[in-house]
Amino acid sequence: MTKPDDVLRAARARKVMIATAESCTGGMIIAALTDIAGSSDVVDRGFVTYSNAAKEQMLGVQAATLDTFGAVSQQVAAEMAQGALARSAAGLAVAVTGIAGPGGSDHKPEGRVCFGLAGAQGVHVETVEFGPLGRANVRQATVAHALRLMLQALTSADDQP
Repeated sequence: MTKPDDVLRAARARKVMIATAESCTGGMIIAALTDIAGSSDVVDRGFVTYSNAAKEQMLGVQAATLDTFGAVSQQVAAEMAQGALARSAAGLAVAVTGIAGPGGSDHKPEGRVCFGLAGAQGVHVETVEFGPLGRANVRQATVAHALRLMLQALTSADDQP
């Protein structure tokens, strides 16, 4: 399991600042990072954009993207990550948007989370189906996966996000 300390160490080694753009986790990723004393040397900021309006206003997510694909989509995750990168001093931004539960639909089930990772080398998106684990467990799994994605990006040989 990736620990926040691991991400911070890797960011320090690369001299890269981090930003987060969070919907379904409500700030849990940035909280995990900033729970570590001294994290301010590599953590720039976190955006909590729970509503669609916040995604548009704070991150520049396009209304057309939200209308066409919905808030829980790779397209929105990509725009969230790009927006966080553009609106911060960060060199790496992670974004999450998903259905933590309870609820969901056949089209977008509980436990579906879309991730976006933006850095100097571009944007990477993926969707993970955690399943109906319950709200708290989906959110914790999302934080763990986001930390793992950031660590992979910070430690990859080719510097890909």
